[in-house]
Amino acid sequence: MKKSILSLCLIGGIFSVLPAVAGPEEDRLAMVKYYSDRFPDVPMQEFANGLYAFDQSAREQWIEMEDFPPYEIAIDDGQVLFETPFANGKSYADCFDNGGIGVKQDYPYFDADAGEVVTLELAINQCREANGEKALAYMIGELAEIAAYMAYTSRGNEFAIQVPLDSPGAVAAYSAGKQFFYTRRGQLNFACSSCHIQSAGLNLRADRLSTTLGQATHWPVYRSKWGEIGTIQKRFAECNSQVWAKPLEAQSVEYRNLEYFLSYISNGLELNGPASRR
Repeated sequence: MKKSILSLCLIGGIFSVLPAVAGPEEDRLAMVKYYSDRFPDVPMQEFANGLYAFDQSAREQWIEMEDFPPYEIAIDDGQVLFETPFANGKSYADCFDNGGIGVKQDYPYFDADAGEVVTLELAINQCREANGEKALAYMIGELAEIAAYMAYTSRGNEFAIQVPLDSPGAVAAYSAGKQFFYTRRGQLNFACSSCHIQSAGLNLRADRLSTTLGQATHWPVYRSKWGEIGTIQKRFAECNSQVWAKPLEAQSVEYRNLEYFLSYISNGLELNGPASRR
């Protein structure tokens, strides 16, 4: 018998798979064990595919859509934008290791000098501003297309997010992201974990909820309901709105810390973005 997400989330408190006091790697291993036990027939790498890892009907439709993926144009447009020189003659390639090719698995990272988490999208705009260009909107549009191209060049690389234990700032940022993930908010009193741990694999209206493991592997994403490609922080804002909480600004400290936490939890999984979702 299928249970509704609302009935599950109203039963008791947030279910947490992570120890109350633990380091990032203990958290990640606990999360891996939890989902391995809960979905024993799902190969670990499949969690990078979201609900398509365990919803066979949705998976078949998704595989068909991948024959002519709706994000393909965004990749092409993103490549053109990435390779177009700035007014000063430099380009994005001058701002990133390896010319910006195949580097997404290293983002986000904690910048000890700046004392903050740097996401790929933030780094793209930092590159623009350092070269006399105006910043781009963070959630959709040209920046999302550039990020989509960079993600495409990183496909097959495994997430390798670092949280140096000898860096109090990095540990604090990771811990803040973890706290955000487990904190209830909005009029519906939901946390991220309410859906993506407590109710992962269960139905929410016509869809099944994805797991926390793999949440960060496939961005940017073309969502049918958006009709365009968008960044992971667009999804954060949308989730906040759906629980009737006020969304934060894209690239706020809170959202960057949350992305840091989610990306670390997906360490060892291959990047497969950009992707398509309903």
